[in-house]
Amino acid sequence: MVEWTDFERATIVDIFSKMQYEVVGPAALARCLIVYPWTQRYFGNFGNLYNAAAISGNPMVAKHGTTILHGLDRAVKNMDDIKSTYAELSVLHSEKLHVDPDNFKLLSDCLTIVVAAQLGNDFTGEVQAAFQKFLAVVVSSLGRQYH
Repeated sequence: MVEWTDFERATIVDIFSKMQYEVVGPAALARCLIVYPWTQRYFGNFGNLYNAAAISGNPMVAKHGTTILHGLDRAVKNMDDIKSTYAELSVLHSEKLHVDPDNFKLLSDCLTIVVAAQLGNDFTGEVQAAFQKFLAVVVSSLGRQYH
C-alpha cells in the first residue's frame, strides 16, 4: 500500500478538479503517439496516424485520450487501493491487448508535460512530485499483471 500525505492527496484531487479532460487527454495521447511512434502499433484501427497533424486531428485519438483521463478518475477516488482498482484493466492490457507495459510510463510522462503546461507556475516542484508519484502508482498497477 502506498502512503499518501495530506498534501499529496489534496494536490492530486486539485489537479484533476482543474483539468480539462477533453483538452489534456487528447493532447497527452497525441504527444505520446508522435514522440514515441512505436506506440502507434496498438492503435491500428484508429485510421490515419501518418504524421503529427493527422494524429493531433484524429477523433479516435481524442476520444481515447479523454477516456484515459476519465479512467484516472478511478485512481483519484480510490487512492488507497489503486492496484485493486486497476486489476481488470491490467489483465485487459496484458492478456488481450498485449500492450508493452513500458508504454504506460511513456504516456504518464507525456501527461505530466501536458498538465505542467496547463497549470503553468502552479505546477511547482512539490506538485510535480505528487503528480508523478500518483502516476507511478497507476503505471505500476496497470503493469501488475505482467509481473
